[in-house]
Amino acid sequence: MGVQAGFETLGQEIDVELEVRGELPPWLAGTLVRNGPAKFETDKGSFRHWFDGLAMLHRFGFAEGAVTYRNRYLETPSYRAARDGGHIAYGEFATDPCRSIFSRFFTHPRLRRTSNANVNVTSDGDRDFALTETPIAVEFDRNTLATVGLADYDDALDGHVTTAHPHRAPLTGDLVNYVLKFGRRSAYRLYRQRGLTREPLASLPVDRPGYMHSFAITERHVVLAVFPLVVNPLSLLLRARPFIENYRWRPELGTRFLVVDQRDGSVVADERADAFFAFHHINAYDVDGGVVVDVAAYPDCTVVDALYLDRVRGDAELPLAFPTRYEVDLSGGGVRSRRLAEDSLELPRIAYGSHNGRDYRYAYGVGAHDNGTRDFLNRLVKVDVRSGRTTRWHEPGRYPGEPVFVPAPDARSEDDGVVLSVVLDAEAGRSGLVVLDAATFTELARADVPHAIPFGFHGQFRAR
Repeated sequence: MGVQAGFETLGQEIDVELEVRGELPPWLAGTLVRNGPAKFETDKGSFRHWFDGLAMLHRFGFAEGAVTYRNRYLETPSYRAARDGGHIAYGEFATDPCRSIFSRFFTHPRLRRTSNANVNVTSDGDRDFALTETPIAVEFDRNTLATVGLADYDDALDGHVTTAHPHRAPLTGDLVNYVLKFGRRSAYRLYRQRGLTREPLASLPVDRPGYMHSFAITERHVVLAVFPLVVNPLSLLLRARPFIENYRWRPELGTRFLVVDQRDGSVVADERADAFFAFHHINAYDVDGGVVVDVAAYPDCTVVDALYLDRVRGDAELPLAFPTRYEVDLSGGGVRSRRLAEDSLELPRIAYGSHNGRDYRYAYGVGAHDNGTRDFLNRLVKVDVRSGRTTRWHEPGRYPGEPVFVPAPDARSEDDGVVLSVVLDAEAGRSGLVVLDAATFTELARADVPHAIPFGFHGQFRAR
């Protein structure tokens, strides 16, 4: 079946203890919860894009050298409509709801108010939430993965689109994110969050909003990189198209860097760089007179089209992202850029707890084994962003997911810890958890799962 196994529906929900080959560090104790799509069709329709499948949570538990695994679908209105009625009832990223020709009204932002939170997970300390790009978080129980319900925010900070990548403010610990409100005068509404209470930080008006999957934060600033994949909000009202198909690539606009002061919400820089596109920021930090923003950058937005299911299940080439540094001058001196390494890098992670929003050295991600081919994402990569040196893990026929860095207790260096990645063995038709020593990037252990886990997006580790 090959790489296609990563894009097939998973029907099983199981609870098992996994056989561990190798040896886990004795200090590794806690849970890794990963999120991603796992159901790609219903009785009466099919999703069109990798980003659209119905959410499933996967939990790996670590204790005393043993590993357990549990998976559950997120029981949301979106999922129940598909399970019980066979319908795609809510608009997704690139799939419209199933509607008869008589009720097929023009696509409206409200129709993408999906609760299909299939992108990421986060925690407010006591509670855990699954996230997507609509501002509807779904609470779940971290131990059982049972769905608790939709989050009820204690504010009136409404909007149509958000990111599934909120950041912890390095100095305060507050969650920071934004919602995009479409209208005659659309606006990015930045906010900080404590528990379920969100406090507005800034409102940034915009005529043609850009699609932004993530953003960056430093100790002092929030940075929005507005790529020139933009939408006329009227298109969302007047065109019967799925959400992302209303956006247009306008490279002549360049990429706009908006730098906002976290203290008072003031815009301290509004600069343009050459056009590029990205899903994920790697990290950012303040320097004298500027902000450094590292991004997994594509030259354009063709990757969005490349991830439609009919293409990723076939032999279409996958565009590659490369780690790229953008230095924004806060005194009006523009933006400088340079590539950080020659290896491709996507789904980037860092030592987040200690280096988020601060100067750092190492980034971890997935990439392509041979830059001359496009065999999906088939290796893990560690990049030294200071020297450009890369270290790789690769096995033929295996496709790793996002590498999650877990620091060792009392870590003595930035890369003192392990990297956890869910890897598909295409020949065997099943997945496993691979544990690498983060410093040497050598394998310490692996634990196979009885089935193939569909390719997911993001996860978080919580120490016990």
